[in-house]
Order: sequence, then structure tokens, then C-alpha cells
Amino acid sequence: MKKSLLTLVLLIITISVNSQSIFGKWNSTNEETGEVDSVIEVYKKQGKAFAKIIDIKNPERKNAVCDLCEDENKNKPILGLNILTGLEKDGEEWSGGNILDPRNGKVYKCYIELVKKDKLKIRGYIGLALFGKTAYWKRAN
Repeated sequence: MKKSLLTLVLLIITISVNSQSIFGKWNSTNEETGEVDSVIEVYKKQGKAFAKIIDIKNPERKNAVCDLCEDENKNKPILGLNILTGLEKDGEEWSGGNILDPRNGKVYKCYIELVKKDKLKIRGYIGLALFGKTAYWKRAN
């Protein structure tokens, strides 16, 4: 009986911890309209966090390219584009990488943090984190 109870408690804890992860699909919202404009998938590769755009909600933008990008992403399709690269876990947040804003083609340093199980905080900045912008993504179903 005690072994069964202990096993059940450990199983519940494991499920609870695993469901509280930055990894998965997230809805990105347009600041001007408040509407979900894309779905981003955050995934782990070689111990680091990355993210790519896996869906664009506006049918007219599905074939859009990153024409404002200045690096290897210049004129690449936005759909499938890696926008978050090389973040490493540091306590409760993931930092040390970059985020690309395909709307303006600029790359920023960034960190991300899970603030609730279904809410992800993304802070992009230049220089110090004090000089930047914060966005929140909600977990996609």
C-alpha cells in the first residue's frame, strides 16, 4: 500500500514538473490587434532552447519572406524560420541566446521565463535587459 501511494505521488510530481516547461507550442499575439498572428514551437536541441514559426494565421502572410533581415535569414520564408537561438538554462530562465523579430529583421539578445504553466515571458534587448521589450506568449492547444 505504501509503495503504491509513493509511486502515485512520484508520478503526479513528475507529470506536474514536465507540464511546466518552456517547450511546446506557443501563440504569439500582434500587439496592435491583440489577435494571435503566429504559432511558435520552442524545442530543445543539444541542451539549448530554440524556437521556430510553425504557423502564420493570416493567409496573406503565409508565403511572406524576411525581406528586412540582414543576415543568412534575408529573404527566407518566415514560416519555418528559427527566431530563437541558443538559449541555455540559468536557474528559472533561459538566456544567452538571441531572438529575431521578422517584422523588422532585427536580432536582439533575449531571455525567456515560464511565468505560469501556460504563459511564457520573452524579453528582447540591446545591451542591458533594462533597455528592451517584453512580450508574453500563451501556450497553444
